[in-house]
Amino acid sequence: MYSFSGRVIAITGASEGIGAELARQLSGKGVWLALAARNLEKLEAVAAECRALGAEAVAIRCDVSVESDCRNFIEETVRKYSSLDILVNNAGVSGHARFEEVTDFAWYETMMRVNYMGSLYCTRYAIPHLKNRRGQIVAVSSLAGRVGIPWRTGYSPTKAAQALFFEALRLELQASGVDITIIYPGVVATAIRVHGYGPDGQPAGKSGLKEDKAMTVQECARRIIAAIHARKRELVMTLQGRIGLWLRLAFPKLVDRMLLRAIKKD
Repeated sequence: MYSFSGRVIAITGASEGIGAELARQLSGKGVWLALAARNLEKLEAVAAECRALGAEAVAIRCDVSVESDCRNFIEETVRKYSSLDILVNNAGVSGHARFEEVTDFAWYETMMRVNYMGSLYCTRYAIPHLKNRRGQIVAVSSLAGRVGIPWRTGYSPTKAAQALFFEALRLELQASGVDITIIYPGVVATAIRVHGYGPDGQPAGKSGLKEDKAMTVQECARRIIAAIHARKRELVMTLQGRIGLWLRLAFPKLVDRMLLRAIKKD
């Protein structure tokens, strides 16, 4: 629907879910993609799909919780394509647990390193190149970063930190020509919650949220790409999310009840 021909686009967390679908939908003639994730085998498969759709695509193994990996990802991208126009900070991990049931807080720290520090690291090394192209930074946050979600005491703060970092950075970069777009999806039909942490720090193996009305990953990617193309300041993904943020100001107790109803009860 939108052409990004002539753009170099770097995407973290691109081996599956939203990141992989963004890569596929952004693909086309004249588009150069640099894709990052920990699972190189899955990442190479996504890169091959993108090349079949007409894009140039390179897969670069990167654990965004490791600063040197993030630096290498950006450096390899620029080395291959000579520039960088758009950085999409999409990599993230999830977790779902009642706070009193958490037995190992190490995964809280890991989640903060991935969801917050990973975005910070990649962005820091990308900024000089983005300034050269008057480029764009995209942060895929979450509605959980705008409203504290029960059973998400580990996840919500990481997404809030990520979003507020980019709000502050936007002002610092205001005169540089680099725009920042923050994306706030609701529940999207991906495996992130299934793969995410449970109370003991092990993969949960199931989602703790009701997903019968989850947005498809294809629709989510389409809306993100439209926001990138328009260089929007932010995108609250759903009408329900926008209404909920407004209601929270006027009727906070009502929103509390709505949030509790969204939790899947075993």
